[in-house]
Amino acid sequence: MMNYQIKKPDELTNYEIKHILSLWEVAEWNSLNSSDFRNHFKDSEFHLLPSSENEILAVMRLNLDFTLDISGKPYSFGEAVGLVSAQEKKGYGSKLVQYFKENMIQRNIESIGFCAADLRPFYWRCNIEILENKGKAIKENTENGWITSEDDDILIFNISGDTKAVLMELGPGKNAYLTD
Repeated sequence: MMNYQIKKPDELTNYEIKHILSLWEVAEWNSLNSSDFRNHFKDSEFHLLPSSENEILAVMRLNLDFTLDISGKPYSFGEAVGLVSAQEKKGYGSKLVQYFKENMIQRNIESIGFCAADLRPFYWRCNIEILENKGKAIKENTENGWITSEDDDILIFNISGDTKAVLMELGPGKNAYLTD
C-alpha cells in the first residue's frame, strides 16, 4: 500500500533530505546540509510516495514561488519540478503524478510543470495535458540577460480556462518572463 504524503521542508527528516538529493543528482545541491536545504526550498512542498518501509519511491517538488509576467500581468503558479522515481518502469512516478494532480485540483492550486519533448509519452500516459512547444516562450533572467527556457512544453496539472488560453497564446513574439 502506497501512502501519498506532502511535507514542507521543515517536516522532512535529515534522512529524507539526503535521499531526495541523491535521487535528484544535481551537483550544486549535493553539498547542501539539511538546514541549507530547508532554507533553499522554503517556498516549496515535497510530494512523496513512500514505501511501507518509508523509503522514498518517488518525489516531486511544488515550487510555490513561481510567477510569470505575461503581457505585463503577473500569473502565479505552483510549479511542479524535480519528479524522480527511485526505480524506473515500476509505475511510481506515474502514480505520484496522479496523486499530485488530484491534490492540486482538490486544493484549487493553479499548477504547471515543464518537460522536454522526449518526456511527452510519459505525461501522455499519465493523462497530463501538454501545451507542446510553449515552454520555449518562457524567458529567465540571468546575469547574461534573458535566456530561453530549456524545456519544450508546459504541463497542465490544474489551471483555469482563462489562464490556459493565455498560455496557449505564447510563442514567437509573445513571451512569458519569470519574475524574481
